[in-house]
Order: sequence, then C-alpha cells, then structure tokens
Amino acid sequence: MNTSIKRFNELDTSELYAILQLRSEVFVVEQSCVYQDLDGKDAKALHVIGKKAGEIVAYTRVFAPGDYFAEASIGRVVVKQSQRKYGYGKVIMEASIKAVEEELGTKTIRISAQTYLLKFYNSLGFKAEGPEYLEDGIPHVSMVRGK
Repeated sequence: MNTSIKRFNELDTSELYAILQLRSEVFVVEQSCVYQDLDGKDAKALHVIGKKAGEIVAYTRVFAPGDYFAEASIGRVVVKQSQRKYGYGKVIMEASIKAVEEELGTKTIRISAQTYLLKFYNSLGFKAEGPEYLEDGIPHVSMVRGK
C-alpha cells in the first residue's frame, strides 16, 4: 500500500467519492452507526490516503491544533474490511503521525478511539485519558500521544 497526503482542494472528485464511500461502508454500514459523516470539517483536514492497485483501501483525516481538539488530531481512521489482514491500519496511522509531525510541526496528538482498539492505539504510543464515553452509540476513549 502506498500513502499520500492531500489537502481538500487537491482531492479530485473520484478520490473524494472513494473516500466517502469507504467511510460510509465501514462506519455506517459495517458498524451499523447512523451518524452525519459529512460534518463540514473535511475542508480543514489533511487527508492521508492509502492506495493499493489504484484503489483507496485505507484513510485518515488529520487536523491542526485547534481545528478539532486543542491538540492536533487524527480521525476517521478506516481500512477496507477485506484489507485489514495486511496491517494497513498501522501503516496509515504511522503515515498520519508523520504528517502531524512534518506538516503541522507538533508531536502531541489527541484521538477519540473506539474502545475495542485501545491495544492497537497503545502500540502506536497513545495513552488513554479519562473515562469511556459513547460517541454515536459506540464506546470511545480519549487518547493522547506525545504529551
């Protein structure tokens, strides 16, 4: 899988469509979560895209400090279900962490992690902060890296 970073205005319509389709496929359909994915924040984000054979199979969006949380943040972390066995979640997160450090010039990152992925995010240096909470009906925990 190859990764790239694009600003919103650098995405072509086919890429944007594929990103939104993947997010909907996983967050809405697979996780049975009815929520407003198109939240008006994509225009502010850096989009970290993982492609394999020309297909988008992994994705995150990255925000500068103050755009989502006080710290820089990574969200909408998604890997196509059929591609999860290849470790692309770790690859896309490592590319996202690098984007925060190199593009945004900070090492402190806050995420809102689905609780079942705690061990995965711990392996990337994130530490849980505070109690578990529900976000769109799914248990989450706030996590910070580099603080």
